[in-house]
Amino acid sequence: MLSESSLKFLEEFMNASSPSGFEEEAAAVFRNYLKPCCDEVRTDVLGNTMAVLNPSAPMKVMLAGHYDEIGFQVVYISDEGLLYIRPNGGIDKLNVPSTEVEILTEKGRVHGVIGKKPIHLLKPAERDTPPELSDMWIDIGAENKAEAEKLVSIGDPVAVKSNFRRLNENRFMSKGMDDKVGAFIVAETMRRLSERKLNVAVYGVGTVQEEVGLRGAHTSCFGVDPQVGFAIDVGFATDLPDIPKKLLGEVKLGGGPELSRSCDNNNVLGRYIRKVAKEKGIAYQETAAHRASGGTDAAQMQMTRAGVATALLSIPNRYMHSPVEICDLRDVEGAIELLVESIAGFKGDESFIPGID
Repeated sequence: MLSESSLKFLEEFMNASSPSGFEEEAAAVFRNYLKPCCDEVRTDVLGNTMAVLNPSAPMKVMLAGHYDEIGFQVVYISDEGLLYIRPNGGIDKLNVPSTEVEILTEKGRVHGVIGKKPIHLLKPAERDTPPELSDMWIDIGAENKAEAEKLVSIGDPVAVKSNFRRLNENRFMSKGMDDKVGAFIVAETMRRLSERKLNVAVYGVGTVQEEVGLRGAHTSCFGVDPQVGFAIDVGFATDLPDIPKKLLGEVKLGGGPELSRSCDNNNVLGRYIRKVAKEKGIAYQETAAHRASGGTDAAQMQMTRAGVATALLSIPNRYMHSPVEICDLRDVEGAIELLVESIAGFKGDESFIPGID
């Protein structure tokens, strides 16, 4: 089970706002948690943070969880003092109206709400059509443009208001679960591995700009040059009405992390971690992914340099890319345990070439 200090870190990390390209808050929390237990912690020019254990070992293993989240950016301030925005990542327009947000300015957070025309004033045809982002705005309470410009600047990033909450013993909700929960697993795995004897070098990386093109995984993996890469992200929980199990498989909260079988996953590494899971009694859920390749840091890691043996672990997630994503601590703990036991079990001379293992 996660310790009280780990749960405290989880809450602080989830409440750190980090829209893609503006991840400094989350990076600082990630960095500070890992400094006491790792041999080295550094942040690169893009904002990726790399924590290192046993750096002199020849075989390198990289863990990647992205700590950027979807959000917005200010592009225009109207005469009425309203802020107009563009999306930063995959925004679902249906979730946007009435969202509480925070503009991350150089002087601190400025609170606001995303507004639109009231339903009473909409034409009948408009009521059944999601409004465009250009027809919405952020209201920070300013009376005019001059007052708004004293608080906010063009280009300031915008995040959904921090809202982490434990719902019960196991389930918790937050904005930005995608994928700070994965980066949390990376950090907690590194902390536990620091207490184990290792035959490999381990690089725990909090990556940036995944939501705008898997950019941080590309540069960080190139710099680390690992033989093995684990990407930890969120996956679709299908234990809800109208989620098509025929397309996505059967995935439930609390059933364990998802182990994917797709082109982004090395077959030899996949067999190894499943063997570890069965030997250690770690529950997991099999998925075939909803696409053959792409969409997570695993895809970028796999294609770096001459190729990397990769595996994707996903945490079942309800309401992805909304302000109220829900995950389960049992799945989080299972992913951490599986990663720790798998990496601690490496001898350092493994081959992951398919067909000759």
